[in-house]
Amino acid sequence: MSFQPWASSSDFMLKGQPFGVVMSGVGVIALAGIVVNNNIVLIDTFNGLRKQGMMVREAAIRTGVQRLRPVMLTTITTVLGLIPMVFQLNIDLTHQSLSVGAPSAQWWTQLSTAIAGGLTFATPLTLILTPCLLVLGYRRKERKQLEGLHQETSSKVSPIHSVE
Repeated sequence: MSFQPWASSSDFMLKGQPFGVVMSGVGVIALAGIVVNNNIVLIDTFNGLRKQGMMVREAAIRTGVQRLRPVMLTTITTVLGLIPMVFQLNIDLTHQSLSVGAPSAQWWTQLSTAIAGGLTFATPLTLILTPCLLVLGYRRKERKQLEGLHQETSSKVSPIHSVE
């Protein structure tokens, strides 16, 4: 449930950057791992709240509220940490210099653009969409259980025959 390839390719278009299959692909794979991890955290929190007896909708809302700060802080620090690579900044600590556009920077720029751009798009979507899909999944499951109970009880009731 992630849209990273679309988000990443739009970031490359916005920056006017060539799309390198190798490093951009590695960035998209890393991005998918981060997004899946965020979803695992949300689903685990939701399931824990449900085990405590919380109603489905309330558990979904509480999950979003409880996990908003950790997920957003992780995303913000990751994106901020990747910004020097996104803008091809080369920091040389030995010579205490900062340069832009070093030859090796193109490789890292593609990888970091894929991750940073995709995270910027996918994180808010994850925080909103995952709890909503959890609620929809539970509603569907409950509806199927009710239909099963209805069919079970209607098959056990024998029709009334009239005596003439």
